[in-house]
Amino acid sequence: MYDAPKTAESTVSQNEIKFDCRDCQVWYGDTHAIKDVNIQIEDNTVTSFIGPSGCGKSTFLRCLNRMNDTIDVARVEGQFLLDGEDIYDRKVDPVQLRAKVGMVFQKPNPFPKSIYDNVAYGPKIHGMAKNKAELDEIVERALRRGAIWDEVKDRLDQPGTGLSGGQQQRLCIARAVATEPEVLLMDEPCSALDPIATALVEELIDELRTRYSVVIVTHSMQQAARVSQKTAFFHLGNLVEFGDTGEIFTNPNDPRTESYITGRIG
Repeated sequence: MYDAPKTAESTVSQNEIKFDCRDCQVWYGDTHAIKDVNIQIEDNTVTSFIGPSGCGKSTFLRCLNRMNDTIDVARVEGQFLLDGEDIYDRKVDPVQLRAKVGMVFQKPNPFPKSIYDNVAYGPKIHGMAKNKAELDEIVERALRRGAIWDEVKDRLDQPGTGLSGGQQQRLCIARAVATEPEVLLMDEPCSALDPIATALVEELIDELRTRYSVVIVTHSMQQAARVSQKTAFFHLGNLVEFGDTGEIFTNPNDPRTESYITGRIG
């Protein structure tokens, strides 16, 4: 018998709720991948999803910008309220949603375009700039927020694929923030990076939370402890425990959380 996870209400600070997810379920065909998840994700906060491989953390992350829509056998139920509006409502356009809920993937995936065009792509398709000067301004602002402007400002016309792995990931972060999202999702954004590039991205995550709600899936508990204020522990498709990061790591409520943190499961 599973104990009910700690509810988000008990841990909510002064930050407003950005995502309120209620009774969330995901199936892949007959496989029940996410079971009865209830979680509130705050604004201006880094929330980390931790748990063993295959526990559902990336699946749940992909629900937050409807990326599971691209998988034929996936079925999502429950409410995913972004600023009080259900993102699965028929009148919500997934393309517009993904401008508000940006995503950075595990492996850096710059477009085969120039550094400039990588960042300008989203603002162009969403009509955010009236002219080239405005677009230049948006691109510079995004590259500064991605903490990579000084490294690339003299070679904006060169391909993004020519950058190092760590630079490519920061370019992808700049591309994600160029559309002025409200939420930034990151699916193991440092797993393909070396320790120096990882440290740069972690520093950047800390800066980004002043503007966005950041949700990060990580296999590294040390990373979760370093970058996040809230932590959710998933196991076998269940949200076992959710609360303040310090509390989860030092005084978990559920024995499964303790077993995972101490290395006995996972």
